[in-house]
Amino acid sequence: MKIQLTSVHVDDSIKAFEFYTEILGFEEQMYMPDAYVAIVVSPEDPEGTALLLEPSDNPIAKNYKEGLYEQGIPAIVFGVEDIQKEFERLQKAGVEFRKEPTQTDWGYEAILDDTCGNYIQLVQI
Repeated sequence: MKIQLTSVHVDDSIKAFEFYTEILGFEEQMYMPDAYVAIVVSPEDPEGTALLLEPSDNPIAKNYKEGLYEQGIPAIVFGVEDIQKEFERLQKAGVEFRKEPTQTDWGYEAILDDTCGNYIQLVQI
């Protein structure tokens, strides 16, 4: 058994698709803007786990997403090879970071705002 698809609830799936592909560098697997459906994959593992950018119009999902954001908790974690290099690339692209790359007991982490109501944690282990 493996993870085929997971989702992150976003304020606007069209805006999220643009951010996740144009800024973060994910690739389109499926994009149907009229249906508010966007699925992206990592160019490093295009056959790996896909990410559904799901509208948070369900009240339960909306409350959950907003609660995570208010508490500063990332909705999803992405692994990177070189966190400092990725931080600098994203910062040049105008990405706002809640936490710059910081050494932890298990590696390095940084937290960014996806502009769609979520924080994303980047990790380098």
